[in-house]
Amino acid sequence: MPEQTATAASLYVHVPFCAHKCEYCAFYSEVPNGDLMNRYVDALVREMGMVAGDLRPRTIFFGGGTPSLLNLRQWEEVFRAMEALGLPGAEEFTVECNPATVSADKAKLLRDHGVNRISMGVQSLDESLLERLGRVHSREMVFKSFDILRRAGFDNVNLDLMFAIPGQSMAAWRSTLDEVTAMQSEHLSCYEVIYEEDTPLFHQLQAGRFSVDEDLACDMHDELAARAAEAGFHQYEIANFARHSGGRMADAPSMACRHNVNYWRGGSFYGLGPGATSYIRALRTKNWPNTQLYCAEIESGKRAIESSEELPPLRRAGETAAFGLRMNAGWPFEEFRRVTDFDLREGWRREMDDLAGRGWGRRDATRFQLTPLGMRFADAAAEEFLR
Repeated sequence: MPEQTATAASLYVHVPFCAHKCEYCAFYSEVPNGDLMNRYVDALVREMGMVAGDLRPRTIFFGGGTPSLLNLRQWEEVFRAMEALGLPGAEEFTVECNPATVSADKAKLLRDHGVNRISMGVQSLDESLLERLGRVHSREMVFKSFDILRRAGFDNVNLDLMFAIPGQSMAAWRSTLDEVTAMQSEHLSCYEVIYEEDTPLFHQLQAGRFSVDEDLACDMHDELAARAAEAGFHQYEIANFARHSGGRMADAPSMACRHNVNYWRGGSFYGLGPGATSYIRALRTKNWPNTQLYCAEIESGKRAIESSEELPPLRRAGETAAFGLRMNAGWPFEEFRRVTDFDLREGWRREMDDLAGRGWGRRDATRFQLTPLGMRFADAAAEEFLR
């Protein structure tokens, strides 16, 4: 049987507040309201208490939304609760920040309470494209906030970027890459714009206000990979690049996001907050994506779970295979067997042969992985492994 741990080693917390809803965003979020934010923090603290006995986090990730919108008093309440519940001490503790919401006091508070990694949503350094995306920060705020984080002692900073933005030229993309790599962060996350239904960008696309240039998007990804490598980053997942401190590199560089690697390797995790998903011992649950309903459920003394689903072993293994192929290292056969209790070489031989025949994948005696061409079409490749 696959390994089952008594306690989950990863914790995700969804902070659902954003100063402004970005044009591309399909995540659950809402404009902040002081009373509701206080109510949310109280509910979050109570939800932490509900799962703390089954949680010993090696990685913690506060995402959103914009976690850095929480004020100092609210963060202090969260940290006091975590300490009382025995949750501090994670090897990697990430908080997402918007450049418009980083202050010296907040950066110091986060660092003093064990946060050791910041993921900052830059998206672009072109003012017109930031406005196109509906971002509330300016390019100058990016540089100012990065300096604040460095002075506060953060030596593990990720910068989030987007490419193939409507109206973005290759020249503008190259300019952003030049400036971002010169900042010498430890990690880059770079995503092609996805047109999710019920977002303003999707409706604009449907209305014919712009068109999608797939060839340009592919060229931008190639430019990204080349320039990131020149700047000392190692690609370890479709959209993620990290530095390596030296020595032998295993499946990921030393500054890779361990929290996300746990997702891609099929690990268990608790997700707290409105709309957050948990995956614990084959049971997938999702919280209500509504802050007021979430708070009301927690206040009544129960988890705010909208849905739950127990995944059969084969389906679970197929999803684990699909997610793991997002990583450049692919799946070592023995590790896949340890995690899922299935043999990739037996259950998915036809799929691996098919992808290898198309030049999308390669297999040797120890592992299967996607080729650079296959990584461009990773979602389509991964679908073949689902059961």
